[in-house]
Amino acid sequence: MIHLGVNIDHVATIRQARRTVEPDPVAAAVLAELGGADGITVHLRADRRHIQDTDVKQLRRTVRGVLNLEMAPHEDGGILAVALNLVPDQVCLVPENRAEVTTEGGLLIRAEDTILCRCIELLRARRILVSLFVEPDPETIKLAQQLGADAVELHTGSWANAWASCRGRREDPSLRHELARLENAAEAAAAIGIRLHAGHGLTYANVSDLKHLPALREVNIGHCIVSRAVMIGMQQAVRDMKNLLV
Repeated sequence: MIHLGVNIDHVATIRQARRTVEPDPVAAAVLAELGGADGITVHLRADRRHIQDTDVKQLRRTVRGVLNLEMAPHEDGGILAVALNLVPDQVCLVPENRAEVTTEGGLLIRAEDTILCRCIELLRARRILVSLFVEPDPETIKLAQQLGADAVELHTGSWANAWASCRGRREDPSLRHELARLENAAEAAAAIGIRLHAGHGLTYANVSDLKHLPALREVNIGHCIVSRAVMIGMQQAVRDMKNLLV
């Protein structure tokens, strides 16, 4: 079964809108796990727009499954120090632009990227599983493994946008193109034995269309689950998504 990581960033987004104490992301994480989540994902950004350092500390003590920390691969804002100190189960290194509403694409990685390599080295020395959030490109996946990453998380945003544009019609050329990119990337990951995750733009309507990807081990989903949770509660929202991954 594909593991489900629930991203609770937007619970903190609601809290930060009033800069108060509720809703509590830690309480949301507890309910998500009760609903069947295999892990909890949070993105600690340099500008601390939603998740705060104290949230991550409390989550480290509270989460029973996998705690997955998303962060940029640099020391801006002291986030690398937070990761090395708290030792989450996983770290997913993502690009970060302070002007963006959400992560806009995969990491642009290069063999000579000494900052990224050093970040991976330090995290793995603490026995943290390191994933790189990348575009679905076979060569990028091979390079990620060469740099020392344990896993790659495919950026599924372009595919999700194509899916929404054609409402999931599989004969649509743009959707077929984006799906082929994901399939080729997944096959490349399976061939070299690197762990495969996926995330961004995944919803209750489209997630089932990716279950066939070779060796797909984990999906990380946030916005649509939190949106549904506003209406029906976190436990049921997570349970509904988990059932789609069976």
